[in-house]
Amino acid sequence: MGRFNYTVQDGKGETTSGTLEAGDENEAIAALQGKGYFILSIAAARSAQASAGKSPAGGKVGARDLIFFAEQLATLLNGGVPLVRALSLLGEHAQSKNLHLALAQVTKDVAGGIALYKALERHPQSFDHLWVSLVQAGEMGGQLPKVLKQIATYTSAQDELKGKIITAMAYPGVLCAISMSVLAFFIIKIVPVFADIFKQFGLKLPPLTLIIIMVSNLLVHHLASIIVVLVVLWFTWSAYVSTEPGQVTKWNMIFSVPFFGSFAKNMMVERLLTTLSTLIESGVSILNAISVLEGVFQSNIIFQRLLRSVKNDVASGKSISAAFRRTGVLPPLVTEMMFMGEESGKLPDMLVTLSAFYREQIEQFTRRFTAIIDPILVVGIGGVVGVIILAVFLPIFKLSTMGAGGGK
Repeated sequence: MGRFNYTVQDGKGETTSGTLEAGDENEAIAALQGKGYFILSIAAARSAQASAGKSPAGGKVGARDLIFFAEQLATLLNGGVPLVRALSLLGEHAQSKNLHLALAQVTKDVAGGIALYKALERHPQSFDHLWVSLVQAGEMGGQLPKVLKQIATYTSAQDELKGKIITAMAYPGVLCAISMSVLAFFIIKIVPVFADIFKQFGLKLPPLTLIIIMVSNLLVHHLASIIVVLVVLWFTWSAYVSTEPGQVTKWNMIFSVPFFGSFAKNMMVERLLTTLSTLIESGVSILNAISVLEGVFQSNIIFQRLLRSVKNDVASGKSISAAFRRTGVLPPLVTEMMFMGEESGKLPDMLVTLSAFYREQIEQFTRRFTAIIDPILVVGIGGVVGVIILAVFLPIFKLSTMGAGGGK
């Protein structure tokens, strides 16, 4: 007979730890499951070592690896596999080195009696604040497998949307970069050759040709100075946007850009609604959910301020729809549907509907952008090339006319 330390949850979600005697680990698992417990961890009794002082292991983990981990962990737990064994199994077979290292330490911590969300919290590079909060809600509510499925669904949806946006922007970006490189080569290498020819003949050049030659001379003779100025401007701007007023200016500029500003704001709104609905459906309280969202939007001061204001209003007794409406940042459609969701007691369902609506708006934008950007780039770049060629050949036509007149 051996002694086994265990941590379990009962049907009410209350967590209990203790020790029992059994012939082996399988017998101990069967005994606990026979009492209706959900096993969080079980391990042979040994001297517990405090792991709070250990350094976090692992690093940044890709979205696809996290999705696979969440789905597989939920499947194993639903199949009756104890949490520690499931973590150990997934850690051993993780393809991501960072995830492998993180799960090795998480497994040790959970086996030592630490709650899973506390163990994950020690690896912020691998598992962000959202992950930790959702797992905590799942553990406290006794619905960890269900919450893990929700995490996988949420992460998958966000990763898919990000992929679509990157795909839509990649081709125009590459085309634009190549076109600008060709134009720069033409202006720096080709135009000066013709400028020297025109100078030798003493031609009076048209204004358009003079402008192109002036731009060419600027790039050829002062390229180093231009690069230095651009670098200084970049560092100055970076220093400014690292301050709070600079962050406000940056995001106000982004949101005010024609055509793209509304798209950027829709992306923020969709992420807020999707994350909020996932948190509430997982059992996280409204106040805690808003606190998690503050961490999610830590790079966007406009939405951080919005969420800080909403949290204060909700804490003082206001409804979440009224708190969001008072900020004036979200569209009226969102706050009105939030209000209807609160009135009907179906706020999570309403948030899911809203997030789906905004996701469709984003996907429509990416489809339209991909469809119209190609002809715009072709016409725009073709027009620039045409202007440069015209500027170069106008004096040549004039020179050929002079030659023809001299021949007569």
